Amino acid sequence: MTDPVSDGRPDLRLRVVFGDGRWLGPGKADLLDLVRETGSISAAGRRMGMSYKRAWTLIEDLNAMFRRPLVHSTRGGAKGGGARLTEAGDSVLAHYRALERAAARGGRAELDALVAQLRDRPG
Repeated sequence: MTDPVSDGRPDLRLRVVFGDGRWLGPGKADLLDLVRETGSISAAGRRMGMSYKRAWTLIEDLNAMFRRPLVHSTRGGAKGGGARLTEAGDSVLAHYRALERAAARGGRAELDALVAQLRDRPG
């Protein structure tokens, strides 16, 4: 989840558009990664600089998009709430990340050709 150009080399940002307004892209994938890491939808959203409502809306969209929910959440309370990726969530995220890697490998020569045509940055 780093800036693709932070190392000076451009990278592809892949969005899979399924139609009917349904899509999976780097932001949703990063949110799933952070839910896995933090165990919390709201904490994952905060880490991405998005509102609590936006993070929950994206997770609800993802859960509705696939046959099986990608994230299981429990409400807070005495033991606290939390969230975790389901088996389907792990699978969807793994396939998306594999697709990103394949696209990056396949597009490297074209990216390098585009970079070769860039104007030098001022300063």
